[in-house]
Amino acid sequence: MANEGKKDFNAMLRDDKDMPKVQIVTDPGTIKKYGGDRMYFAPPMAYDAVMRRVPEGRVLTVGAIREHFARENGADFTDPITAGIFVSIAAWASHQRQDDPTPWWRTLKADGELNPKYPGGVEAQRALLEAEGHTIIQRGRKNIRYYVKDYEQVLFGL
Repeated sequence: MANEGKKDFNAMLRDDKDMPKVQIVTDPGTIKKYGGDRMYFAPPMAYDAVMRRVPEGRVLTVGAIREHFARENGADFTDPITAGIFVSIAAWASHQRQDDPTPWWRTLKADGELNPKYPGGVEAQRALLEAEGHTIIQRGRKNIRYYVKDYEQVLFGL
């Protein structure tokens, strides 16, 4: 996200954008990729609510949140674009608040990858995760990425 200092992420978090809703997709490629035509859209506050449930020492992936929402709402899949945006909004909203934090650093990208779009980038997320006992590993030589080692062993179940 750009211009984080100028945005009111808590207002963005509270804007439900006419969600939740299910949309029927007709694109054959999308249907094939996601295994169905019923795409669920969850509002930003729903992502925040799930992220708040992850206890210290555990982690969750955006994909697991998406699967949870689809399963709970009779859809084939949850929109991946809004999921990524709304997880970041929840993180930045928490960063802007003085109290009532959301433990955003416990929500990872696919394969346990740290999210460079979170407040403070991967450096801040890494420090918070390491403070909770997680080991962070680096992968790549040119396009360096960071991951929670053995994240599958500490996944929070939804």
